[in-house]
Amino acid sequence: MIGATVALLALPVAATNLITANDDVVQDACSVDSKNALYQDFLKNRKDDQAKAYDAAKKYLACPTAEVTEEQQKIIDYLKKWTTAYEEGMKGATFEKALWTDKNYAEAYKMGADLLAKNPDDLKVLTGLGTNGYLVATNAQLAPLALDYARKALQLIESGKNLDNWGPLTNRETALAYLNFTIGTLTVDKEPANALKNLIKAAQYETPLKKSPFTYAYIAGAYETGPYAAQSAEYKRLYTGKDETPESKLALANINQLVDRMVDGYARAVALAGNDPNFAKQKPVWQESLTTWYKYLHNNSDAGMTEFVASVVSKPLPPEPTPLTSLPNAAPASTPIGNSGNGTSSTTAPAGTTQPTSKASTTPAAATSSKPGGAKPGTTPDRPRN
Repeated sequence: MIGATVALLALPVAATNLITANDDVVQDACSVDSKNALYQDFLKNRKDDQAKAYDAAKKYLACPTAEVTEEQQKIIDYLKKWTTAYEEGMKGATFEKALWTDKNYAEAYKMGADLLAKNPDDLKVLTGLGTNGYLVATNAQLAPLALDYARKALQLIESGKNLDNWGPLTNRETALAYLNFTIGTLTVDKEPANALKNLIKAAQYETPLKKSPFTYAYIAGAYETGPYAAQSAEYKRLYTGKDETPESKLALANINQLVDRMVDGYARAVALAGNDPNFAKQKPVWQESLTTWYKYLHNNSDAGMTEFVASVVSKPLPPEPTPLTSLPNAAPASTPIGNSGNGTSSTTAPAGTTQPTSKASTTPAAATSSKPGGAKPGTTPDRPRN
């Protein structure tokens, strides 16, 4: 039927009298009564069965238009607009099926690019591609596109643009969570400090991301390869091997705040992984990183770590620490270093670091990898993949 329709549309009006064998059939299908019947069929189905309505409209439009009344011309003009809109709508439906149902990301991103070429601010398309972007992180061609789409969708939503129907995402908050997660995971290698902000935002909303161990492994890794690595390197450059000063103590106190956050993130990853076999490969890596940094903060002891892991998910995720501008009051010697409950370190120096009287304290070596998968200082393990 599609082939017949195309063939009829391709015929110029002057050639209609050359139809021979099917002349009577064509004339009968395009008689006034037949066209009226097709139009009535279209009107009956245009709301509840648009596929049938489209078929009737295309048959009507396939008829010769050499001699039509003014009323028939109005019908033709209307049917052309309606079928064009229907075809555009079907492109959107086909795109969503490829993206959400078939998970054919290569095809979905290709169709999405075509749709966005016509409407660059199509929030539904941008959001669909952006929220699924973290799933194409290993695709060198699609990942940059996904990052651009996610950033633009996030910008539009935060500027007040909304959707009447968020589709599989269900609501605005879910869209914001996954858009931030995509941006965070796709930029954490090269821009961990910036990615950290998106990852923390992604964990704030009530979505599956809030209960995923990967979210917190990424957060811990972003701290480790971002602000911690930068501040640790700066500390070594300025203070290692030199007499301890108030400035070196303050720098170390700020570093300890970051280590607190790393411990918190790895602990959440371990806790949420539990005994789930889906995380059997990653959990030992996260556990090793947790142990390394926890012992650094607790005088090379893991006492209390099990209890900390058991209770960590019941506490709010701490925000990025506010840089200290002065040394906090020293805690009693019996108070262990670590998260004191308010998101800041409880003493001026880590219990795992000897406090010399003449030389500045040392810090663990900054991680040399940009892949935050539970990186132990000086190693380059695989980062977590959701």
